[in-house]
Amino acid sequence: MNVLERLDARVKLGDEERMVLDSVQKLANEQLAPRAAQYDRSGEFPWDNVKAINELGLNAMFVPEEYGGAPLSFACYVSCVKTISEACASTGIIWATNFHAAKPIVQYGSPALKEKFLPRVAEGALVALAITEPNAGSDATGMTTSFREEGDEIVINGGKTFITNGDVADIYLLFGKWSGINDPKKAISVLILEKGTPGLSVLGTEHKMGTRASSTATISFENCRVPRSNLMGEPGEGLKILFGSLNRSRPSVAAHALGIARAAFEDAVAYINERKQSGRRIIEFQGVQFMLADMASELALCESWLWRVAEMVDSGEQDFGIEASILKMRATDAAMRISTDAVQLLGGYGYCSDYRVERLMRDAKITQIWEGTNQVHRQLIGRSFIEK
Repeated sequence: MNVLERLDARVKLGDEERMVLDSVQKLANEQLAPRAAQYDRSGEFPWDNVKAINELGLNAMFVPEEYGGAPLSFACYVSCVKTISEACASTGIIWATNFHAAKPIVQYGSPALKEKFLPRVAEGALVALAITEPNAGSDATGMTTSFREEGDEIVINGGKTFITNGDVADIYLLFGKWSGINDPKKAISVLILEKGTPGLSVLGTEHKMGTRASSTATISFENCRVPRSNLMGEPGEGLKILFGSLNRSRPSVAAHALGIARAAFEDAVAYINERKQSGRRIIEFQGVQFMLADMASELALCESWLWRVAEMVDSGEQDFGIEASILKMRATDAAMRISTDAVQLLGGYGYCSDYRVERLMRDAKITQIWEGTNQVHRQLIGRSFIEK
């Protein structure tokens, strides 16, 4: 058993959670991984993967029992994200986004909103988190989508871009600015929008470098109307909800990245143990061993920090934003370096799509960008040491 396998074995999961993870591993090996290359080539949304995930009831793990869920630990959730992403990074993003968008409803939604939407999530509804706009990315205060109160309804106008699941979602967690509040931070509010609402349009989807089977859509809102009861919290509470949600979604992104990194590492190890150069296996060359040592060390350290942050979440701690930023930044940078080094170790074969490290290198890049660019996370971490 190598150091990474020993690390996996030490993750604190209950017996039921181990069974769930075993089922996810079986799904990943038998269905997700064999289909991943074809989905990457076609760019088609992997509906059969989503169906298979729903047959296991995986959405239920982040929904309370009273709303039809079967809640499991955050450590179990990120273990599943990592396993799914190792097999198919596109499917990993699709499922993780369900958590990113549904968890705020669990944390901040009124009893009525929970009763209305969470049973659907538990049954397998697709959810989208709609924040980013063409001129509002890392700085959410720049968004211009507007919420205007009109009687018992809220009227929505504007648009969003780079929305994962945006063209296929059943439920949208939508952020915008409340009309009449001039402060750009205090105006941000959040509500729930349903598929099929008049005025909601999908303008198109992106053709991307990686995670090509995960749809990334541009959507618009033209006088969309939702009941005022679909507002989460009060007008102006959106920024608080957003920041509270990101602290849990960033470790999820790290798990996604580490799944990609582990796949690339394992492919590289298998290749250099078999491939010979000048009569010796490539792994026997000292320079290659140095590369391997750096890759393994970075993986082990990042995965250890993942389980540390998961432990903080599961123990009920609230102040772990900087720990989440450190994890997201280092894990995603590691995924990019490890997948790039894997391509290097496979040489010319690594550059060809017959070997999945080529795809993994493309898939890894987005992890450094979404849920806050790594430059933003460096700023968050650095300024946390400013003495007040």
